[in-house]
Amino acid sequence: MVDKYYYKFFSTSIVSTGANRSLIIDFQRQNFHIVPNTFIDIIDFFKKKVPIEDVYEMYNEESKVVINEYIEFLSSNSLGLSCDGSEFDRFVDMDTTFDFPSYCSNAIVEVFPDTLKHLEKIASSLAKLLVVNVQFTCFYPISIEDLKHLLVVTKSIESRGIELILQFSEEILDFLPEIDKYNFSITSIILHNVKKEIIYNKKTTFKLNFLENKIVSFKHCGIVDMKYFNTNKLKVLESLNHNSCLHKKISIDKDGNIKNCPAMSQSFGNIKDTTLEEALSHPDFKKYWNITKDQIEVCKDCEFRHICTDCRAYIEEPENQYSKPLKCGYNPYTNKWEEWSTNPLKQKAIEYYGMQELVKKDIK
Repeated sequence: MVDKYYYKFFSTSIVSTGANRSLIIDFQRQNFHIVPNTFIDIIDFFKKKVPIEDVYEMYNEESKVVINEYIEFLSSNSLGLSCDGSEFDRFVDMDTTFDFPSYCSNAIVEVFPDTLKHLEKIASSLAKLLVVNVQFTCFYPISIEDLKHLLVVTKSIESRGIELILQFSEEILDFLPEIDKYNFSITSIILHNVKKEIIYNKKTTFKLNFLENKIVSFKHCGIVDMKYFNTNKLKVLESLNHNSCLHKKISIDKDGNIKNCPAMSQSFGNIKDTTLEEALSHPDFKKYWNITKDQIEVCKDCEFRHICTDCRAYIEEPENQYSKPLKCGYNPYTNKWEEWSTNPLKQKAIEYYGMQELVKKDIK
């Protein structure tokens, strides 16, 4: 009896099928490959343990050449290998469920006089929720004394990292070397409203970025762009099972209102008289947590959906929670990117959210 050979597609990669083309997401190398949908048909046969020779027999002679090219592509990119039946069965499929050992994995706090007053309470609640990533965003010029207070109080949060988004000032620039003395958990600082070229040569233990634009509200959030694509295994598995933006997220806006996202209107209490734990227990707090990209209109047909960001705060149809993100300019049916803000079909939503100032005037 002649042994049959099979092709094992490694479970360290997953496939995301779109309307016209698909994605192979490689967790080991944290990259992705854009491939035709016919490629995925062949991979599906291989995953079902259909012998390579039997797959050949399903197609004509010309297609066999293409199948060989597909096999060569998979092997050259270490995405699979040819093997016999017993070897095939030794490979263990990857568990694609997702869980994270915290009540909330990330938080956004808008820094403002009202929230600074309750900083100790906020820090205590974030610690109890086991939040691992915290972003403190400040749109106005914060004083060094308030910044020191923020750093000292949040030092008690045992997080993986704290990100600061601050409006640029010369005082803050001079203060950067002192940051670690007050809080060693700072992993990233973004300074916005930088109106001059900054060449910063001092070493820091955190990432430092300068933005020319002045950020005045959370309306700048929710942008979908290839530069934000993320092939990290945990992020992709979270996207497969939950909402890639709001799952296990909690936020506090400038007035102290506790929300899913500071850009959203619904509040679940105020930090003045409500703890984050109490807000989290509200029956509606988690209503967006499990809206996956496979449920969102248009996104469900996009090959990039599981490495992409999402936004439920700004969507094309404000009354439809399953609507496509407003700030996405990609069309999975044509596979083309366009400027989202000039799309005529998005103008009604742009007016609804008051984003007219974000419309690109120089697009022809």
